[in-house]
Amino acid sequence: MIVRISGEGQYRLSDDDAGRLNELENAVVAVVEGGREDEYADAFGAVLDYVRSRGQVVPDDDLEGSDVIIPPADMSFEEAGREFTGEGLIPD
Repeated sequence: MIVRISGEGQYRLSDDDAGRLNELENAVVAVVEGGREDEYADAFGAVLDYVRSRGQVVPDDDLEGSDVIIPPADMSFEEAGREFTGEGLIPD
């Protein structure tokens, strides 16, 4: 699975990582939908950290389509309210 973090690059994750990434992303959806702004940075940071730590960087000259696009790391809570809703970025 290829995951892009907007403004940063692409990472290749194994299919085994998809379930955990989905769990982390669902936690962000719950935080955003619950209006819990004080928990947002940690929840979104966990998604970004997981991709960065588990994924292998895809070289810039390797033209691969992204399976999932994660918003940039500096996305605000208000912006997250438009992105992390319902099924979120990664459909179950």
